Amino acid sequence: MEIINNYGFVLILVAAAVGFLMAWGIGANDVANAMGTSVGSKALTIKQAILIAMVFEFAGAYLAGGEVTSTIRKGIIDAAYFTNTPELLVYGMISALLAAGLWLAFASYLGWPVSTTHSIVGAIVGFAAVGVSADAVEWGKVGGIVGSWIITPAISGFIAFLIFQSAQKLIFDTDKPFANAKRYVPFYMGLAGFVMALVTIKKGLKHVGLDIPADQGYFIAIAIAILVGIIGRLFVSRIKLDENAQKDMQFANVEKVFAVLMIVTACCMAFAHGSNDVANAIGPLAAVVSIVESGGEIGKKAALVWWILPLGGIGIVAGLALFGHRVIATIGKGITHLTPSRGFAAELAAACTVVIASGTGLPISTTQTLVGAVLGVGMARGIAALNLGVVRNIVVSWVITLPAGAGLSIMFYFMIKGIFAP
Repeated sequence: MEIINNYGFVLILVAAAVGFLMAWGIGANDVANAMGTSVGSKALTIKQAILIAMVFEFAGAYLAGGEVTSTIRKGIIDAAYFTNTPELLVYGMISALLAAGLWLAFASYLGWPVSTTHSIVGAIVGFAAVGVSADAVEWGKVGGIVGSWIITPAISGFIAFLIFQSAQKLIFDTDKPFANAKRYVPFYMGLAGFVMALVTIKKGLKHVGLDIPADQGYFIAIAIAILVGIIGRLFVSRIKLDENAQKDMQFANVEKVFAVLMIVTACCMAFAHGSNDVANAIGPLAAVVSIVESGGEIGKKAALVWWILPLGGIGIVAGLALFGHRVIATIGKGITHLTPSRGFAAELAAACTVVIASGTGLPISTTQTLVGAVLGVGMARGIAALNLGVVRNIVVSWVITLPAGAGLSIMFYFMIKGIFAP
């Protein structure tokens, strides 16, 4: 308690700095996932993608990042172990943010799409298990997160495979691809509208305090889907093309329609991601501020001080602008060759998986969801369509993320403890 009273302001300053670093890492790594498929399929240029992501990620983080955040992300450690020594939790949260932020910066530099959620979870588990007590960690929840490494990419990959195959059968492999695109693309637009509306309601708006009941959420999403489908029908019917034109020309025009669709889905994913994943940076920071300002009291929830959300939003935007292009290149070009229709299948599948995970409580990584979806699209064209060297590097980076975050966090925890110890 004495340390918190004497060094409270210094601890908040340090926490703010490492919280910004963590948000920067989220921007450099995770945000690239929302835009990678759009850039890889050439629906957007890298500059356009970064500008769009900046706007929607910041809007999601600032407008829908939440007034209150859980002091301990995902409930993976038991706060009761810190009741008498709250300064240890402060040291731990600072070390976790520093460890996860540095790991994300390193992974982003190498172009590895790793999970920001798993980075911070690994870091928190590391300091708690070694620095405090192994019993302080809720190992069952950690096990669920590890299990999601296989489940999440498998679900999104399977859905992407189905969406891509359906587009191939209904549109691309027919005698009149453009005529069939006019018939079926509005249904894909409606499906995208439905899923994106659900993602925004479940992952975005609930943070603003608009906690819409499930049945109402589905009703709103269905209404949006019908509206988007009708608008899509009008939009597609206005595109004029000789239906006897060469197939290559018809394919090019069908891809243009999917490119427009991809831009919309990318914006929705960026908004939902900003609202959800900014908590990985501001949750531990809010915990530090809350503990210091309350004189050492640890609550389950921490009200956000006015400057925390903008700090997280600006950090995300800065990371994306400076380093985001590296992971965007891996997602968009490294795994498999993407066209707008393939990229759309991957992005829609990732969004579907996010909705399924929200409804079932499955721990999820947006990174692994999207990578799994891109793999699914590649697999639909045969194993030869995948760059197996890139896939191997991605899987290795996933496996080492938890231990890397934990190891760095343990080291920083004892260093910070040594600096502030009386």
